Amino acid sequence: MDLPRTWPGRSYPLGATYDGVGTNFSVFSEPAERVQLCLFGAEGNEERIDLPETTAFCWHAYLPDIGPGQRYGYRVHGAWDPASGLRSNPAKLLIDPYAKALEGEVHWDEAVFAHTYADPTVRNDADSASFMPKSVVVSPYFDWENDRPLRVPVEESVIYEVHVKGATARHPDIEDELRGKYGGLAHPAFIEHLHSLGVTTVELLPVHQFIHDSHLVEQGLRNYWGYNSIGFLAPHNDYARRQTGEQVQEFRQMVKDLHTAGFEVILDVVYNHTAEGNHLGPTLSMKGFDNPAYYRLVDGDEFHYFDFTGTGNSLNMRHPHTLQLVMDSLRYWVTEMHVDGFRFDLASTLARGLHAVDRLSAFFDLVQQDPVVSQVKLIAEPWDVGEGGYQVGNFPAQWEEWNGKYRDCVRDFWRGQEQGLGEFANRFTGSSDLYQEDGRRPFASVNFITAHDGFTLSDLVSYNDKHNEANGEDNNDGTTDNRSWNGGVEGPTDDEKILALRDQQRRNFLFTLLTSQGIPMLLGGDEMGRSQGGNNNAYCQDNEISWFDWEHVDGEMAAFTSRLIALRLAHPVLHRRDFFHGRRIHGEDVRDLNWFNISGEEMSDEEWNEGYAKSLMVFLNGEGIPYMGQRGEPVRDDSILVLFNAYHEPLPFTLPGLEFGESWELHVDTSMWEVPEPRPVAAAKTTVEVAGRTAQLLIRIPAS
Repeated sequence: MDLPRTWPGRSYPLGATYDGVGTNFSVFSEPAERVQLCLFGAEGNEERIDLPETTAFCWHAYLPDIGPGQRYGYRVHGAWDPASGLRSNPAKLLIDPYAKALEGEVHWDEAVFAHTYADPTVRNDADSASFMPKSVVVSPYFDWENDRPLRVPVEESVIYEVHVKGATARHPDIEDELRGKYGGLAHPAFIEHLHSLGVTTVELLPVHQFIHDSHLVEQGLRNYWGYNSIGFLAPHNDYARRQTGEQVQEFRQMVKDLHTAGFEVILDVVYNHTAEGNHLGPTLSMKGFDNPAYYRLVDGDEFHYFDFTGTGNSLNMRHPHTLQLVMDSLRYWVTEMHVDGFRFDLASTLARGLHAVDRLSAFFDLVQQDPVVSQVKLIAEPWDVGEGGYQVGNFPAQWEEWNGKYRDCVRDFWRGQEQGLGEFANRFTGSSDLYQEDGRRPFASVNFITAHDGFTLSDLVSYNDKHNEANGEDNNDGTTDNRSWNGGVEGPTDDEKILALRDQQRRNFLFTLLTSQGIPMLLGGDEMGRSQGGNNNAYCQDNEISWFDWEHVDGEMAAFTSRLIALRLAHPVLHRRDFFHGRRIHGEDVRDLNWFNISGEEMSDEEWNEGYAKSLMVFLNGEGIPYMGQRGEPVRDDSILVLFNAYHEPLPFTLPGLEFGESWELHVDTSMWEVPEPRPVAAAKTTVEVAGRTAQLLIRIPAS
């Protein structure tokens, strides 16, 4: 068979780029002595073409007869010297680091390892092509019509963290072929659920192409969460109905449909490591192209890898081509896939220069100056597993952060753990102690009670201990620091009092989350009562443990969550752009924020520091919102009074004096699902009883 015509092509852009006539191929490898482009036919037959040109270590060619749907890979010839970090092995078919789609998955065999099992320093010459997924040339064309970024104001965002497959895999109103797929997430039945909740932003667990770890496959498990990336530009093929490049169009259609329905789309991205693991891991892509460029190797011992992530390797964010890959990927997902932002997994790893976390690292500099990436929502998970990796509050100004201190504090408050009320007050009002000094706003804090990693909300109030036996690690995986409380019985129970208590605690957590300053993030399924049976590390459970159970939806919980979100979005005082400052408003004695004890008196310094104290009251002044509305008018809102009683017994709360309001109407009481109509009204300086472990929200009735 004659080989396809080959022209020199261009070094930029990297990857396989179809222009309507042919495809330009370009890949980076400094240590390579020869690079072969491998084209695969429908029957799996392979044709190898030597890339004829090298420009600044980018090997490239243009093939005028090659178009979308073409499967391909690379083979790199060069030095095999693992002790020096060089791992070239032409027997290994390599995934294009810039592949925009992959077909198939890794089939675990010794052939996909560049070394032998017996000795990791000895080169393994078994051919890996039949065990490897193939990169696919894709079409850049898609009819976006009038789709554009929604740009929901960051302070008005309500994030819904969800798994593409798990959300719809069991949905009875979605066609079989769409369940668990990109199309399922954009199906009218699921969009109706999002509308009923009232969230603004859908955050997807990883959708970059990932692989299933060999030790999981051996146990009949899968890497469900997807934090095992191998393709930074490719949407994961298992979430698509068709794999030969069509997953790109299916993903685009999902984004377009969600945008049309009014929802932003944010991606949880994993740029801190790849699926190639450490010195004993497989050679699938970057390790075979340029191991020292793409990965952090131990200085003086380049056989081994730095591991700040607990996964075997860390991406080398000091190398310009690695930085380029990450930035090109981010821009691609914004410009070509129309996503609205990113949540960066273990983001502290991206900031590491040599060893320490450096908030002024090259990566953050590049993001800051990039005209595309800097304009979308950027959320950091501000920690990794390395020394000094916990960096909550230390990311650059345009970044939001997962606030782990918020999660821990609020969990401790409602389970009755001793802590100063000052900590809780800081977290409730946006964590100014973490973000204010460097000019950041309350929305720098992404507040959450639960996330994919850990207990669901129902499990948080039902289990004291993790129950991860299904993961096959003798229950040794997952955190033991759950800060949970089961109410007196571990796991399922028929005890009506304990069930009522658990419901009340769930309402307390959701109430606190959705009335706090900052950006609330809701774990998908919490509004439905989803349980994982006490598994707090269900990363490998691609089954009913993790999937939404649409046949047993907790309707009362869903309605309660929806009402809280609507209340939050209706009241700007609950999602301010600026921090409270305790400033007096309009020259009056009333400030923008006032804290009271249950006697209706201003909190004293001693009361703030009493660890046993569990109750307090806060006045949020709707007249003191320091920014202008869309039409230029001052923003004014109802004033709100929030009463917190985390003590286990009822307590009498004396409402503040007339200067704060003559009368108040009760809108939320977490001891019940819904306040009955007509709503109870209380006057200034009167005493109201707040049930044990209960929060109430009152809205000031305007003076007649």
